[in-house]
Amino acid sequence: MDIPKNLDGQYDPADHEPRMQEAWLESGAFNPDTQSNIDTDKEPFSMVLPPPNVTGTLHVGHAMMVTVQDIMARYHRMNGQETLWLPGTDHAAIATQSKVERKLQEATGYDRFDLGREEFLQKVEEFAQDSHDTIEGQLKKIGASLDWSREAFTLDKPREKAVRTAFKQMYEAGLIYRGDRVVNWDPIGGTTVSDDEVEHIETSGQLWTFRYDADFPIPISTTRPETKFGDTAIAVHPEDDRYSEYVGETLTANFLGVELGIQVVADEEIDPDFGTGAVGVTPAHSITDEGLARRHNLLSKQVIGEDGRMTDAAGDMAGKTIENAREAIVEKLDEAALIEETEEITKNVGQAERTGGIVEHLPKKQWFIDVNKTFTLQDSKINGIPSGSEATLKEIMQKAVSSGQISITPDRFEKNYNHWIDNLRDWCISRQIWYGHQIPVWYKDEEIHVGVEAPEGDGWSQDPDTLDTWFSSGLWTFSTLGWPDKTEDFQKYHPTDVLETGYDILFFWIARMVLMSGFLLGDIPFKNVYLHGMVRDESGEKMSKSLGNVLDPVDVIADHGADALRMALVVGTTPGNDSNISDEKIAGQAKFANKIWNATKFVMMNLPESYTHNRPAEITDEHQAYLDELTAKVEDVTKNIEKFQFNLAAEKMYDYFWHTFADEVIEATKGQVYGDDLDEAEKASALFTLYEILSTSLKMLHPFMPHLTETLWQELPDSDGLLTITSWPQTEAGDNKTD
Repeated sequence: MDIPKNLDGQYDPADHEPRMQEAWLESGAFNPDTQSNIDTDKEPFSMVLPPPNVTGTLHVGHAMMVTVQDIMARYHRMNGQETLWLPGTDHAAIATQSKVERKLQEATGYDRFDLGREEFLQKVEEFAQDSHDTIEGQLKKIGASLDWSREAFTLDKPREKAVRTAFKQMYEAGLIYRGDRVVNWDPIGGTTVSDDEVEHIETSGQLWTFRYDADFPIPISTTRPETKFGDTAIAVHPEDDRYSEYVGETLTANFLGVELGIQVVADEEIDPDFGTGAVGVTPAHSITDEGLARRHNLLSKQVIGEDGRMTDAAGDMAGKTIENAREAIVEKLDEAALIEETEEITKNVGQAERTGGIVEHLPKKQWFIDVNKTFTLQDSKINGIPSGSEATLKEIMQKAVSSGQISITPDRFEKNYNHWIDNLRDWCISRQIWYGHQIPVWYKDEEIHVGVEAPEGDGWSQDPDTLDTWFSSGLWTFSTLGWPDKTEDFQKYHPTDVLETGYDILFFWIARMVLMSGFLLGDIPFKNVYLHGMVRDESGEKMSKSLGNVLDPVDVIADHGADALRMALVVGTTPGNDSNISDEKIAGQAKFANKIWNATKFVMMNLPESYTHNRPAEITDEHQAYLDELTAKVEDVTKNIEKFQFNLAAEKMYDYFWHTFADEVIEATKGQVYGDDLDEAEKASALFTLYEILSTSLKMLHPFMPHLTETLWQELPDSDGLLTITSWPQTEAGDNKTD
């Protein structure tokens, strides 16, 4: 037997993977405009890549996301569907600006204000471009079958047009307003931050029960005595008899030299069993208290400033840091014998993810999206909301999912989604940073202009704030397809078929995409949501640089190949659940790749030089049983992929190829295909069976291990063109599901 020259030795990913990537890109197979295997009877398949942030490089969690999406794209493309998987990156405003400013300070000692807005933004854009180039290279190394001709960036000119159009339309509908609300404030970054940009760190603390002064009749409990200078009320439960005589009264107190007017109100949300059952209400420094203050028309008094220090309203504590003020206040309360009890507790402290600043709740004039305001949805394709009927953004987000119009996998996250929306407050969309979409609002004296283009004439100044990153990424499924213009891409590919991402941004991104497309298009952004979990190390620990357990996809690919990494990420990983990854697991999949290589080598070594894969007149019962098992496997794996059960599909193919094909079928047919005194009819039957199983298996493995299978496919005697656009094996029904 002669070894085919291109299959000599063991499989070397470093030799074959770059060649396959280049061949795919040159072929135009990933661009639906030049995809050559389209079945016009089938619906197109479209999907956008959740845009990686241009803050650095991809990690192994991104590799999981890319692998799962690539499995879908390759499967649907092989299924003959016109397939668009659209790439792009996110400017990630706060994250990117913070990183560049930190680098600038480390290198020069300057901050962004020393450079000025224009020069600083130039440095940010240079950093973002370098990061983008790195990310693009990583995506190609993983084998992502993206259409690079349609690549987008959340801060490029087409997306700027979409963002400004969306802002203008929402403003004119009364959904965007500017108002004073309590927001998350990062004193180090000097900006508001969204809830997802706040890390909640568990720490030990104390709960103090005290009275404002010796004559005050009601004791209260707090973990933050420094905010008590801003108390304007005490709230109790309506049925709490301990305080019923005070409800409706305004009591005066002298809190460490500061005169307070404390209104006593009854509210159903107060827990009478927590602390003293009486809660000091600080409307300026608590989102919860702000809501209570609105219900009871209470005054608001700010005692902490943007710099994280106490204001003049805090009397003798003015100018102190929060920590110093807290320590001094407790000391003075103790000296005055006003503390009745001190309890050690565990509490959560909000920390800005990008700067490490302790987040304060401060009242600020900001831009918001009103999620509860009713508007008329003129052209609606959302189930349960007829065209011309009134709705709120909350209702759009809820009905799109509860009606089944958008399906979430795993479905347990639907409950989380609805619970989050039930408690959703107005979305603060303005940020006090320089990098991002500057708010498209201009002012001149008492005039205001909101538009896609700047107003004509002199004397206008644009709002200096920028928009929350999630505003532009909320438009991602349709801004990338040319909206607000009704392009051919937009009309053909929207709504997209699947949105695949991590469960951690179900609310912050997915819900906002439903919000944006619901209002602006009267439609859903995608039909299915597939959520993957977090990739952890082999011990189940979260990967972090500080722990030294981060796996770099590029390093893994250099050691074991992209296909081994892809399989290791998918095998054993169920939707919505965290999974563990290790070098040992990846090395095991590299061995599987070599098993496929050697099995293919065996089949190829035994084929006649001019072999043509035609079914012989006779197939033995033994071989027919193998072929029947193959047919069942095709149906099974196809069903798993259609149901987003990628782990099951991968595991079944691994088990089938290694244990059935390599260990059983090949071993059973060795004596039938080479040696002396062979039965020619049996040999023809055996060779047909071996080749049929091999070629079909390569097709089914291709979405999971594209480089290896494409390399081997090119060596098959009757392969025609690229495997990536070769037809997916047909099931007994003669066709595969396409919707």
